[in-house]
Amino acid sequence: MTPAPLADRFDDNVLTTRVDWMVNWARRSSLWPMTFGLACCAIEMIAVGGPRFDIDRFGAGAFRATPRQSDLMIVAGTVNFKMAERIRRLWEQMAEPRYVIAMGACATGGGPYFQYGYTVVKGVDRIVPVDIYVAGCPPRPEALLDGLMALQNKIERGRVVRKPEPLPA
Repeated sequence: MTPAPLADRFDDNVLTTRVDWMVNWARRSSLWPMTFGLACCAIEMIAVGGPRFDIDRFGAGAFRATPRQSDLMIVAGTVNFKMAERIRRLWEQMAEPRYVIAMGACATGGGPYFQYGYTVVKGVDRIVPVDIYVAGCPPRPEALLDGLMALQNKIERGRVVRKPEPLPA
């Protein structure tokens, strides 16, 4: 076995790793959700912040009251057409990279109002790009935590450093 080229060149407190791994670890471990609830699913989202479910274990407990300080929007509840423009505006004001979780049947597809509710948007994915869908009416807090872990896994697989494209000849 040949020795590693960087072995014994640094002190014991130096760590070498990939940039993608380090940046994605920081992003997934410090998600800041926006305080944003529209209907009954918001009660379940609030319960996740309590001591029984403790969303802080996953690094996402710092709910922010402004979109400029948050990078995760959890759309929890029924989205009406009147609210759709405001949701899009809030999403555009969020910090990059930004993520969206659609929580509940109403946010994912219109819910029980799908067929006859003329004021209800048939899914928040028509307004903003959704990363994770959490099913239920309303979904239990455990389901939201499962969706949060799925989002963290998605962030882990992301690419930060991209190879430059070759110049045309």
